[in-house]
Amino acid sequence: MTYQHILHSFLHILNEMSPYVLLGFFIAGILHVFINEETLTRHLSGNGWKSVVKAAAIGIPLPLCSCGVLPTAVSLRRQGASKAATTSFLIATPQTGVDSIAATYSLLGLPFALIRPIAALSGALFGGVAVGKLAPDKKENKKESVSSFEKGKRLSFFKKIKESVKYGFFDMVDSMGKWLMIGLVIATLITIFVPDSFFGGLHQYPLVAMIAVVLIAIPMYICATGSIPIAMSLMLKGLSPGVAFVMLMAGPAANFASILILDKTQGRKATFIYVLSVIITAIAFGLIIDFLLPSSWFTIRPATDGHNAHMHMGWFETVCSITLGLLLLFSFVKKFISKFKTKNISQNDMTRTYKIEGMNCSHCKASVEKAITSLQGIDSVEVDLSSGLAKVSGDIEDDKITEAVRLAGFDISVN
Repeated sequence: MTYQHILHSFLHILNEMSPYVLLGFFIAGILHVFINEETLTRHLSGNGWKSVVKAAAIGIPLPLCSCGVLPTAVSLRRQGASKAATTSFLIATPQTGVDSIAATYSLLGLPFALIRPIAALSGALFGGVAVGKLAPDKKENKKESVSSFEKGKRLSFFKKIKESVKYGFFDMVDSMGKWLMIGLVIATLITIFVPDSFFGGLHQYPLVAMIAVVLIAIPMYICATGSIPIAMSLMLKGLSPGVAFVMLMAGPAANFASILILDKTQGRKATFIYVLSVIITAIAFGLIIDFLLPSSWFTIRPATDGHNAHMHMGWFETVCSITLGLLLLFSFVKKFISKFKTKNISQNDMTRTYKIEGMNCSHCKASVEKAITSLQGIDSVEVDLSSGLAKVSGDIEDDKITEAVRLAGFDISVN
């Protein structure tokens, strides 16, 4: 086994995904800028099935990983969304997204790309309706006042496009870049180092294999796009398409961090229903794929040929891979510089530093910045994602800042 073989396997997977990932990032930016969160919230109140359906339909295309969807869901909950609708949103959103659906098509084919959002919708409806029936809100959830900062934000069309590009190709890369790289590296290592006979025994017992994958996937935190190359590698090593599908759905939707946060905000019963819905839906659709649908639909070609170290790379795919690589490199360098600069923050009488707990991605950072900026008396806000520190300048009391950040779904303390 040579380093050249490992590199070729990695580059092949990257080339297959990069055009679709970049397209997904661009669409993600469009959705983020042109769809107003206030408008979404108006449709998510109530425990009935209508709010559950709306929440699932809204969540499926949104490109938020499970760390990004948590503060969004908590914010929606604070503004009036019911437990049922919030649960539906939480299940549907991290399992899919325009970026991951496109990347699923590129690596696993059209059937996987179509079944994935259908399964996410089914799980969201099942979980949301179950929470509405078994763990409903005790009283109507009153909507919090809408941020004046958001109301006053008016951008021209071209500025919105610029903001879309910034969010999609920079903020989204900051959020998902690490998990995407982890998924690519794990997929490459599985493809190269795991022998074809390793999964031979489990291949005959798909249900047992699915349960094993669930036990691995839940603590294994990874985004919807990052789970795709891992699922592909599992199929190439002998596991059935249904087992690979369980990895696609269970991995992004449930992890220990999200379970702990949901236990505090939604309650233990609603959290249990949420996790159970994810597991049941993933395994159910996995069994449908293995036993009811034609196996020819889920045939994929190997990433590399062991007898041929050379592979053809199209110029367009190569340009997309280089572009994605440069964006990832820029993101990593920016985080390193930001972390270094944070150590040298200077303060004056009007500047205070707060420690924010629970930020995991750029979307979390944006939520904290928006919550603090909306307060009167704030001059500037600088939030560093790597250190979790927020530098706030202005004439305002600590308790007001604390309240605003906690309403946004995060814990805060004076540093």
